[in-house]
Amino acid sequence: MHGAGRIRLGTRDDTRRAELVAAAHALLAGARAASVPVVHVRIAFPKGHEGVLTNAPIFRNVVASGAMEEGSWGAEFFDGLEPRGGEAVVTHGRVNAFFESSLEETLRGLDAGRLIVAGVATNSVVEHSVRHAADMGYDVVVAADACSAADPAVHAAALFNLSLVAEVSAVDDIFPGVAA
Repeated sequence: MHGAGRIRLGTRDDTRRAELVAAAHALLAGARAASVPVVHVRIAFPKGHEGVLTNAPIFRNVVASGAMEEGSWGAEFFDGLEPRGGEAVVTHGRVNAFFESSLEETLRGLDAGRLIVAGVATNSVVEHSVRHAADMGYDVVVAADACSAADPAVHAAALFNLSLVAEVSAVDDIFPGVAA
């Protein structure tokens, strides 16, 4: 998502990036103000990408570029969207945030029934994870304006597809009155 990042999945447009970050800020502010538990999810890979299964183009690209290596700038949260004390952090290493991560255990520990999901890329980690969450029985809401893909048409298509398994809403509809 960052303009200097090694992988371009979030958004190509600097104007859209600013809107996306503002919506993500508003979503976090709304959740925190409403005392909704916040779980931050990030993707990161072992140093040297040791053990990363490269069966798919996305993972071959990650390894070849050295992207999102644990402890590197690319595996950190975007400036201003970092976790605060007491907020859970889950790290995953595949497209589905639930796969071989502590996400399911974390959500069960919070007794979560409804998930509000945001992130990048809409057509990748967001879509895979939302579908998995719906299959697990969670009521899922996708904060559409706090998600993005490199191509706006791909983002729109992913949201259309996700509307079959989740509610797709704007941040202001989820937490009214919180400015994006």
